[in-house]
Amino acid sequence: MPGFLIFLRTRCLLFTLAGVFASFLLAAGPLAAQSKVAVTKNGDQFQLTLNGKPFFIHGVGGTQHLSDLRALGGNSIRTWGIESLAEPVDGKPLIDRAQELGLMVTAGIWVQQQRKGFDYDDPKAINTQRDAVRQAVRTYKDRSALLIWGLGNEMEGPMSDGSDLRVWKELNVLAGIVKQEDPNHPVMTVIAGAGGVKIKNHLAYCPNIDILGVNAYGSAAGVGKAVVDQGWDRPFILTEFGPTGQWEVEKTSWGAPIEATANEKAASYYATEQMVEDDSKNICLGTYAFLWGYKQEATSTWYGMFLKTGERLPQADAMSLAWSGHWPADRCPKLKSLTTTVTQKTVPAGTPAQAVVDAADPGGNPLRYEWSVVDEATVAGVGGDAEAPPPSHPECIRGPQAKTLSFKTPSAPGAYRLCLIIRNGKGGATTANVPFMVQ
Repeated sequence: MPGFLIFLRTRCLLFTLAGVFASFLLAAGPLAAQSKVAVTKNGDQFQLTLNGKPFFIHGVGGTQHLSDLRALGGNSIRTWGIESLAEPVDGKPLIDRAQELGLMVTAGIWVQQQRKGFDYDDPKAINTQRDAVRQAVRTYKDRSALLIWGLGNEMEGPMSDGSDLRVWKELNVLAGIVKQEDPNHPVMTVIAGAGGVKIKNHLAYCPNIDILGVNAYGSAAGVGKAVVDQGWDRPFILTEFGPTGQWEVEKTSWGAPIEATANEKAASYYATEQMVEDDSKNICLGTYAFLWGYKQEATSTWYGMFLKTGERLPQADAMSLAWSGHWPADRCPKLKSLTTTVTQKTVPAGTPAQAVVDAADPGGNPLRYEWSVVDEATVAGVGGDAEAPPPSHPECIRGPQAKTLSFKTPSAPGAYRLCLIIRNGKGGATTANVPFMVQ
């Protein structure tokens, strides 16, 4: 009898433990095997394989609107810092949400930059960074949504020619740590453009780097040829591309950069994606369009592929066409022209002005117009650093928000922009703005 009681108690305990374990599994989400990613070469053709199958990256930089990304044909996201993987997205950690949606993640591990005070001659700082990299890899190396380790982003400095050898030598040490901890995912680093001696120094001092990532904007379409011309003989990924940068475009006489409309940017995104794939197909493993979200940089619309209020912009539609071969069901509005009496002009303070827009919605949806006058941004970030949005002047907008606008120039002298957002009520929008000066 005592033996029988022991048997019953043991069985109850096992059932209890099984229930606890089952609850843990439900809370943690479905278990999935660690992804195994490799760079292979067949003749002169490089290829990325995911669990033994070819995988070409149709990706974006950003961590929001992941359901939209999946629906539009994207398959990967890129982050910049390891902390992003734990940030909540749709109520779950990013890495878990990506796994649910079948999106693969190039996980960024931030490498410190000299322009922000990091000292590559400080042994303590060096060892602290090495420990942080090691811990990051140990934390996430077994996740099934992990695709590539993105070790550093423009750590040479966005304006540097890449001549400081300390950066590349330490980068190689860090890459060695990543490979030692995780042999199942390739290591990529990311540089700002293909100029200077960056690629030469990568070849000489960074044998542990498997993939070269290049961020490029105005020169993005030709970046594949550029890296090959400089002797790069390993695979590369276009890790950021988008509109021509504010430092590259034509400017007004007072120095304000002239921003393309969202529809003009969409054409640029599509052309870049196609040209990079065609011109560098032997070494290109894919691309990451920038930015899948909203960001204030130069203006509130220069780089974002979504509005702050969540609407999708034509750049996202263009990438969907490039990825899937067809347009989304509800396309964004098309802005044909924006004409104003102030465009790139110097005008008196407090005087009446007019604007008229010609726009249409491909789906025939009624359009809503939102106009605003804002200060020109005066504090420019470097290398994508955060910027505060400039003040707006609602007092300048007179009359209804329609395709024809009467407005008043600001009363204070200075540089401004007239900004326009057009929405179709179906989750799509388009944008434009014009700079002007008040004297």
